[in-house]
Amino acid sequence: MPESPSESDLPQDPHGSQADPSSGNAASGPPPSHQQPAIRQRALPRNSGTDMTLPDWEQFSEEELAQRRLAEREQSAKKPAQPEIKQGQLFELDPPPWELEEPQQLAIASVVFRDAPHGPYDYSVPSELLEKLRPGMRVEVPLGRRKKLTAGWCTQIDHNAASNRKLSPVGTVLDEQPLCDSHLVRLVLWMSHYYQCPAGQIFDALIPASVRSSAGTRQQTYYSAEHKARDPKVLEALPPKQKRALTVLIQSEKPLTGPQWTVLAECTQAPLQALKKKGLVTTQQRREMTGTPSLQTQKSDGEETETHPLTKDQANAYQRIVAAIDSGQAKTLLLHGVTGSGKTEVYIQAIEHLVKYDRAAIVLVPEISLTPQTRGRFERRFSSVAVLHSQMTPAERHYQWQRIRRGDVQVVVGPRSAVFAPLPRLGLIILDEEHDNSFKQDTQPRYHARKVAFARAKSLNIPLLLGSATPSLESWHATKTGVAELISMPKRVGDRPMPSVQLVDLRARDQRGGGGAITRQLTQAVKETLTENGQVILLLNRRGYATTIQCPACGHVVSCPDCDLPLTHHRDGGKAVCHYCDYTIGTPPWCPACRFDGIRYGGLGTQKLEMEVRAKFPQANVARMDSDTMRRPGSHQKVLSAFRSGELNLLLGTQMIAKGLDFPNVLLVGVINADGALHFPDFRASERTFQLVTQVAGRTGRGQRGGRVIVQTFSPEHEAIQAASRHDYETFADAELQSRRRFNYPPLGSIARIILRGSVEEQAEAAANDLTQRLEASRTALGYEVRILGPAPPPMAKLRGKFRFHILLQCLDPLQLGATIRRATDRFKIPDKEDVQYVVDIDPLDML
Repeated sequence: MPESPSESDLPQDPHGSQADPSSGNAASGPPPSHQQPAIRQRALPRNSGTDMTLPDWEQFSEEELAQRRLAEREQSAKKPAQPEIKQGQLFELDPPPWELEEPQQLAIASVVFRDAPHGPYDYSVPSELLEKLRPGMRVEVPLGRRKKLTAGWCTQIDHNAASNRKLSPVGTVLDEQPLCDSHLVRLVLWMSHYYQCPAGQIFDALIPASVRSSAGTRQQTYYSAEHKARDPKVLEALPPKQKRALTVLIQSEKPLTGPQWTVLAECTQAPLQALKKKGLVTTQQRREMTGTPSLQTQKSDGEETETHPLTKDQANAYQRIVAAIDSGQAKTLLLHGVTGSGKTEVYIQAIEHLVKYDRAAIVLVPEISLTPQTRGRFERRFSSVAVLHSQMTPAERHYQWQRIRRGDVQVVVGPRSAVFAPLPRLGLIILDEEHDNSFKQDTQPRYHARKVAFARAKSLNIPLLLGSATPSLESWHATKTGVAELISMPKRVGDRPMPSVQLVDLRARDQRGGGGAITRQLTQAVKETLTENGQVILLLNRRGYATTIQCPACGHVVSCPDCDLPLTHHRDGGKAVCHYCDYTIGTPPWCPACRFDGIRYGGLGTQKLEMEVRAKFPQANVARMDSDTMRRPGSHQKVLSAFRSGELNLLLGTQMIAKGLDFPNVLLVGVINADGALHFPDFRASERTFQLVTQVAGRTGRGQRGGRVIVQTFSPEHEAIQAASRHDYETFADAELQSRRRFNYPPLGSIARIILRGSVEEQAEAAANDLTQRLEASRTALGYEVRILGPAPPPMAKLRGKFRFHILLQCLDPLQLGATIRRATDRFKIPDKEDVQYVVDIDPLDML
């Protein structure tokens, strides 16, 4: 086990010079082998893969880990073998055994850090902290010769450890209670190993910053009476005001704050301070919330609660989920139900069964736009629901997190980070719309909520329920291999028919209506729907007004200087914006290159579509939902409530309106361009297109009046578009799996992506070539069959001012893939002067 380091022997980041490409922070790699100090890093058990399997959690048992550490220490404490006495050597050089220092018996804490050196390192636990310090707490410890103590996370405490080296002591403990229980600490260690990310960074991602900073709280002083103050003689000797104040404090059943004490004793602060000086009262500091944040509920958002008996499919799904809950075993269930089949009702009734036994559940949703509606449904059925999402204020987030940790909550609703909610009696984890890409974190640590939820459920021996009308191929394949159990709900509630889907070929000129984005067929359908007092949803997955600004005279395209990508014209504010680094300039009135004043705006975004909609349908009440209009807290709730109540009858926007929303009066859904992501250089492009079209088509036909879908596309013959128009998931999934089998793409194989970026293109490329050679050498040394592609510039070769190169690795065995990368990056160091960083992305979803 590593010892607490001094500055002269500090090891560098064991994960190499890793940094998130989306951030500007670089982390140092370990020194070359001749500089590496004799500090052993803890080896964690290896994981088993990227499909739906995990390492045996028994490898993580506290008993076995303790035994391993004890064996290591006993081995290191043994006297080394005596050297052979060579000719001419008259005396042994080693001291006799009775002069060797006996190993000390003490409590040793293992501590990890966010920044390099990441640890873990050993520290002795002082006797005064033995009862207070527990794993999952933050501590401040000396690190090297730094004068200021460094904050870290305690991951383990060995109370019967032996060490023959002097260890630095733990300085202070920052938390009164552990912020992570033992199961969450084990989850962090597994994530650190699997995603090859420092454990300290994962702790900081797991615990919200508002919790670590105690947002919305203040330090409060409480007064209690000393034992000697209860002596009648002591009371009689006091002045009247002090006597009255002390009597009030003694009669109080609990400690009092200063304001409470002065009010009850009807005195000023002077008697209180006098009693404190005489040693008759003691003080205790507590950090408390300054007040309860005003949290808006969703109980009256306009949605009518329909009560009806469960359908046959719903009842079957409910019984199988309850059986999994009652089994007390870790099971993964995939609820494949078509849009409108009533999956949410099954979730709710399964949680009601759970609550009967005083247990709680986590419900993960992919988009913040889904949080208000999902929250409202659960708040109408449960007395205590907590919400966690990024649009909450720090004080609100901290308040909800504390409620969750105390066990006052029955259901937690939120996006991917809610998978870490510290529920003390967690009994079920649900991922609604589990296929959604937003469950994958795109910054360090680059975890996938589905994988982490699977690991947490496995650790706690509870079920994991995945729900979707278009499951990810990873989850679908898991049901084929027996890792997950499939539950099908192929029919809508009330046997309502699936909406009819009409494909409009945009290649035919006669289909276009006056040069706009909305074709004649869709224009006529919108008018008919509005006349019938129905509602319309239009999907366009591009925000802004125009996607390119180009000069027709010289061909110059206005681009981002930091990303080499075209700027998007936003009409509101007259600005041109890079959607990747937020670089913004005023929209140029003429060409910056040749000064031609006839510059042209090309492409289509939601702002331009909104203008066209308002011009073509002046009688419609229109709202736009994209990341530009939904920035303020509560904006999603406001728009969706207005749409449900009928104040709005036409809603257009990006993919945030394409999934999970349930509006019975929507009679028409229009997809403006279904080819937006179809031809991206990504093997998942077809799957994403099928899922998006199918999901948005499912927003209609949920009421008694039915519905229809019009999909505008330049590729009507593509198998993904065709399968989506037929609502035929199984045919599409089987064909897509067959296609991926030729190249061993996930879920049939495992992939990893290593991204390198630097300010100088040549240096970044040289570092990429160096790392590739190390990967090839690692593969050869281990004898594994790992396919290495690259290095090469990705489709986005420059981002945020950094030149980028990436390396792709493929392997059938995820264990071999992870081991190859770890061996190659173990001593990989890039000189600081080159300003090149890299990051390892396990199971990447983004190939751009």
